[in-house]
Amino acid sequence: MCGISGLFDTVGRRDFAPDLLSRINDIQSHRGPDEAGLHLEPGLGFGHRRLSVIDLATGQQPLFNEDHTIALVFNGEIYNFKELVPELQALGHVFRTKSDTEVIVHAWESWGEDCVQRFRGMFAFALWDRSQQTLFLARDRLGVKPMFYTLLADGTFIFGSELKVLTAHPDFVRRIDPLAVEEYFALGYVADPRCIYTGAFKLPSAHTLTLRHGQGLPSPKPYWDVHFTLDNSIKSQDAVDELRARLEESVRLRMIADVPLGAFLSGGVDSSAVVATMAGISSTPVRTCAIGFDDPQFNESAFAQQVADRYHTDHHLEVVKSDDFDLIDTLAWLYDEPYADSSAVPTYRVCQMARKHVTVALSGDGGDETFGGYRRYRLHMMEEKARSAMPLGLRQPLFGALGRLYPKADWAPRVFRAKTTFQALAMSSAQAYMHSMSVLRADERERLYSPAFKRSLAGYRAQEVFDRHAAQANTDDPLALIQYLDYKTWLVGDINTKVDRASMAHSLEVREPLMDHELVEWLATLPTSLKIHGQEGKWLFKKAFEPSLPNDVLYRPKMGFSVPLAKWLRGPLRARLEQAVLGPLLQSTGYFEQQVLQDMVRLHLSGQRDYSAPLWTLLMFEAFLRQANAVADSR
Repeated sequence: MCGISGLFDTVGRRDFAPDLLSRINDIQSHRGPDEAGLHLEPGLGFGHRRLSVIDLATGQQPLFNEDHTIALVFNGEIYNFKELVPELQALGHVFRTKSDTEVIVHAWESWGEDCVQRFRGMFAFALWDRSQQTLFLARDRLGVKPMFYTLLADGTFIFGSELKVLTAHPDFVRRIDPLAVEEYFALGYVADPRCIYTGAFKLPSAHTLTLRHGQGLPSPKPYWDVHFTLDNSIKSQDAVDELRARLEESVRLRMIADVPLGAFLSGGVDSSAVVATMAGISSTPVRTCAIGFDDPQFNESAFAQQVADRYHTDHHLEVVKSDDFDLIDTLAWLYDEPYADSSAVPTYRVCQMARKHVTVALSGDGGDETFGGYRRYRLHMMEEKARSAMPLGLRQPLFGALGRLYPKADWAPRVFRAKTTFQALAMSSAQAYMHSMSVLRADERERLYSPAFKRSLAGYRAQEVFDRHAAQANTDDPLALIQYLDYKTWLVGDINTKVDRASMAHSLEVREPLMDHELVEWLATLPTSLKIHGQEGKWLFKKAFEPSLPNDVLYRPKMGFSVPLAKWLRGPLRARLEQAVLGPLLQSTGYFEQQVLQDMVRLHLSGQRDYSAPLWTLLMFEAFLRQANAVADSR
């Protein structure tokens, strides 16, 4: 696990200054504290920060082929590299290291751009082929590892594992993209491929980018997608057996390391299943890491302890105080863009704690998306039954009017909170899912934004992100559609972003067995009834682990990795909230209606409304602006 960076002259073959390359590379030294490597030649510069995990002695980067005509910088892991080595040796390639990195170089020599089809792993890499004068970038199928890039006005192409690599270049212009701001206040993050700054991009998951001198900046090219066929007629028990076998293989591949390895153990279904599987493979006790909270409403540590006791793990627990909110500025620096998922706080803490005991940790991330575990999935399917009973042309005027007239009552028991449901019933499936996923819904953003900011959007709405992906989903199944949307948006933009930044802040590698692409492909063939059965989400997954995990872990209500946000904002964070949301920095942007901001703060602090999510989103946006201004001032 590492940080990569680079410079490429798309116009000619200018020499890049070594100190410039070193500066943009070292700004992400937290991603790789063990070693730094640079390579410079006319028109090209590669930088690498290494966290040594496999082949500690000879896995340094940039890594080259035998005649140094191919150079590579790589972040991630190729889990099936041991299978690929003999195949590539049979094709005549000679390996000088025992690292998975060298597999990429020789795979490129044999298979060219199709090499990515052969890799099973999490990866973002850049490869320079001097003989073909080609720069090739690639990102893994589910967007576990990040890749940012931009093209400067003088033809310099910059790439890196974090956005701060781009912004560290003295010629990068930090101009905020209003469309990215709209996406942030809708989703809580800026969706791929957009970045918060105009002209900077994220390479989308499962895409490659090929550049050559004199050809400008091409569009990324997809090489994989998940296809929901739902046509597998497998019997339930056979599906249980196959799932166990597939997960065991996925976990086994991710347990290869030359450094201490363990797992996160939250006490939820996903991490508990991963730990149970690891225990069945490992000849020594699995190291497990958990954090608890001193507020019992948010504390799952007792369930984690049940699993740890059952499998006699080497368990480590740290209790975090419920007023652990002092990471706001740290997170703003780490994420480089505004990012509003408050679970970034406990994620940062569990990574911090885990790094004391291991260098590599397996996680349960991706389980809800792959197996159908979110409560919102079941609610969406219930709404979808109602939508299917009436044509859109009738639903829109009827439920649209009810949605406008019905009062918002988030203070009331759920049965009386019909406004959001009425609004959703007036929409298409993709619109309704966006509605349910939004931090601030379309009508709320409409009230929040100033007239000037609305004009800068020129009609753009974040809904276009979901509509674009829905058009590619190629499925009419209600669950499959929203799972597909989550794979393209939530999983990449929120979950994987959160875990990558939090783990790499502590030089910790996190591996994701529930996001193995072969497992995802197989699950996409299974019918919806094996994922959501009645009102039970993750039905097949839970059935598969009934012999291995306590009933309390499998079938208790989902708690989530959350923090007491509403209490924080009304209590110890009150002064920071008022200063941030009502202060001069947000006002200076001209993006927001000041009266709306004042009303949100007043109503939340009085307890009349719960505006914790949108207020946290505003607070983190202000923290991002302050960080960006501080960096700009230090130049």
